[in-house]
Amino acid sequence: MDIKARVEEMNRLAALCPCGNPHFLIHLEGSIASKAIQKVAPYLVKRGIKHVTVVADRHTKEAAANLLLLELANREVNFDLVILSENEQGDVAADEATLVEALLGIKDQSQAVLAVGSGTIHDIVRFASFKMKKSFISVPTAASVDGFVSAGAPLLIRGRKQTIQAASPDAIFADLDVLALAPREMTAAGYGDMLGKYTSLADWQFSHAAADEPFCPLAYNMTREALEDCVRNTTEIAAATPAGIRLLTEALIISGLSMQLVDHSRPASGAEHHLSHMWEMALLQQGRRQILHGAKVGVACIIISGLYEKLAMLAEDHEHPSSLQLFKIIPSPEVLRALLREAGGPISIGELGISRQLAEKALHTAHTIRDRSTGLRYFNEHELQIPLITGLEESTKEGIINKYV
Repeated sequence: MDIKARVEEMNRLAALCPCGNPHFLIHLEGSIASKAIQKVAPYLVKRGIKHVTVVADRHTKEAAANLLLLELANREVNFDLVILSENEQGDVAADEATLVEALLGIKDQSQAVLAVGSGTIHDIVRFASFKMKKSFISVPTAASVDGFVSAGAPLLIRGRKQTIQAASPDAIFADLDVLALAPREMTAAGYGDMLGKYTSLADWQFSHAAADEPFCPLAYNMTREALEDCVRNTTEIAAATPAGIRLLTEALIISGLSMQLVDHSRPASGAEHHLSHMWEMALLQQGRRQILHGAKVGVACIIISGLYEKLAMLAEDHEHPSSLQLFKIIPSPEVLRALLREAGGPISIGELGISRQLAEKALHTAHTIRDRSTGLRYFNEHELQIPLITGLEESTKEGIINKYV
């Protein structure tokens, strides 16, 4: 994908979009290619940037930061290196302590901050660079999330997940050689994050039909096409072939750009993300290690698809809105499980290490995490008891969990 050409095309289409909602011009440079890291220093020199801060953790330092520092030194770009500390569980978390660590590590003379890592490091740098009015540059080390180029930073504030609007990167340099060497579970997490678009896009359509929330067909179709590309190429992605890694990386970036275009996360985040966030906060409170974001989203998508399969059956009942039929477009839980399994990701809460009790509680409460209309919110606010296909028993939230443990 030629980033510059793709961004120009998106901006052109946005100017023609008939949806009537505001669109926001996308500004992004960079490269998705083999040896893309070698293009970072020339980009900085071209912009007149002479001093940068490189932010990484101990793993991503070895994966990419060391090579990047050599490239910077060869082009006489001065740099400071910030290695983010792990918490007691061995994780780098986007919480208050780590945010302060990043802010303190960014010197006044630094003109840009480079995030070398995956989702969490990007969220930390996105917020810190925005607050310090520094240029933000993305150097991903795994194709694991769709948030690399988005403007929202999901942060843990007093143990609760909050998405803070910050700034998107000025450029992204996704080195396919580095991404191909990432642990398989991280690539599978990126695939899981993309698979979650099945339920997020259905939620977005439902919110527009049922609650008149803003909807943009351009952003919807951008995300939908990126999702379908991933599904068609599941085998290539699972094998981490050059073509598969490129395709997944491009899909994740396009998903992030669709959020930029409309200045909110509706194209890429629905009930499956709300469920994932509730699990994440509970695990933090329990002092447990974090689970990869995309791994949680993939399993949450399976659970939500099972629930929405039942919701769609209510569309023919005059007591419920016909817009519930929009959930029929979501593949069945069985199809989603097969796709995730082929990609190498977990397919159940048991594989994630999430208890049945936590999963059930999250289904009762996850809809409160954002003030958005979703099928999960409708289900909870109407206290629905949904008949199963057999008609012999009723499917409560607990029943959905029992089926997809």
